[in-house]
Amino acid sequence: MTVLAHGVGSRTDLPIPLGLALYGAGAAILISFAVLLLFWRTPKLGGPESGRPLPPALQRVLDGAPLRRGLQAVALGCLLLVVAAALAGPPETARNLGPWALYVTFWVGLVPVSLLFGPVWRVANPLRLVHRLLRGVVPAAPGARQLPALGLWPAAVSLVVFLWFELVHPDRAEPGTVAGFLIGYAVVQTALALWFGEGWFARGDGFEVYSVLIARLSPWDRRSDGRLVVRNPLVNALNTPEVPGLAAVVVVLLGSTGFDGITRTVWWQTGPGAANDAFSGTVGLLASIALVAGLYLLGTRLSGRLAGQPPGVQPARYAATVIPIALGYTVAHYFSLLMLDGQTTWILLSNPFGMSGVDLFGTYDNVVDLTAVSPDTIAYVQVGAVIAGHVAGVTLAHERALLSARHARASDQLPLVVVMVLFTVGGLGLLFGF
Repeated sequence: MTVLAHGVGSRTDLPIPLGLALYGAGAAILISFAVLLLFWRTPKLGGPESGRPLPPALQRVLDGAPLRRGLQAVALGCLLLVVAAALAGPPETARNLGPWALYVTFWVGLVPVSLLFGPVWRVANPLRLVHRLLRGVVPAAPGARQLPALGLWPAAVSLVVFLWFELVHPDRAEPGTVAGFLIGYAVVQTALALWFGEGWFARGDGFEVYSVLIARLSPWDRRSDGRLVVRNPLVNALNTPEVPGLAAVVVVLLGSTGFDGITRTVWWQTGPGAANDAFSGTVGLLASIALVAGLYLLGTRLSGRLAGQPPGVQPARYAATVIPIALGYTVAHYFSLLMLDGQTTWILLSNPFGMSGVDLFGTYDNVVDLTAVSPDTIAYVQVGAVIAGHVAGVTLAHERALLSARHARASDQLPLVVVMVLFTVGGLGLLFGF
């Protein structure tokens, strides 16, 4: 079954028996929880100083200014090309590079790239280069002292804005609208960085924060002394700093993916979303995020109360355990989109301005190869990503409980586990159009 995707393209879901997927996923979560309680009685993942250091020469290259400035310059060139193509290329969305490059190649592609190579957008963010160039003619950042108190809340707001644009805006697929968003986003982010300092990007640029959070499940991280190391991705996720707003960012990602699934159901298309307008979409998006936030807060606070811990501590403490769950949903929802419709970006890149007789890479007349990924592969990835994400989340939550109390009772963790099972069942139900 092929359904409308976010922004552009289509996403393919498969006729896997829903009951089998739901029962299997729920059982996997509960069994993993039982196994953890029986056999995982002490912390086992290792601390922030663990890991195998990279060779010093390799670290000098990776941390060196030439590599970073070079990647930022390339990314800036790509950004300018996408904006120019969106403005001056063919007016039809199907033949314009802009929407496909933003919604598919960049937004969805940022996930596998960050998983494989770490927080790449923090290194290659072209707005950091723009800020550096402008910093010489602008006085020192007057709001730098206020930045730490903001936490990651600005990034949560930034992501809501983009996700609204991606999932709700009526003209989101129009090339001119895409160009306007990219220009506006760059101007606003650069202006805020000039006010708060370069540290703004690590707290307020939603794309950079998103890449960093996904990279928490990559094998690359740093010790407290700055040394790059290779280690268990679960250790990296567990060592995510408890920054204010972290839970908000994760909830926004999870809730927006849930809303994307809701919009594909018959219930939405014939009911609340029948008007297909900005109002119903905005209400639906915010309601989905609020629902996920409410369930998460309920589960973590009940777990905290049962464990005898101070109220308000648990939501921030367990936010990192939801990162693999959000990642699992993202992979399940958009794997087929990236592998199939992602080909369109490379096809259009051969002639970004739609000029007659131009075919830089000899691919402009190609069509999307729908056999590039088999239906079985899509099915395994979709179900496997959701289950793996939740099992990893339960494991991280159990380890976090052990580190917090040195004694993790089943009753203490049960509310949070129940919420995770609800997320699993709900996510798979939406994934298969239930």
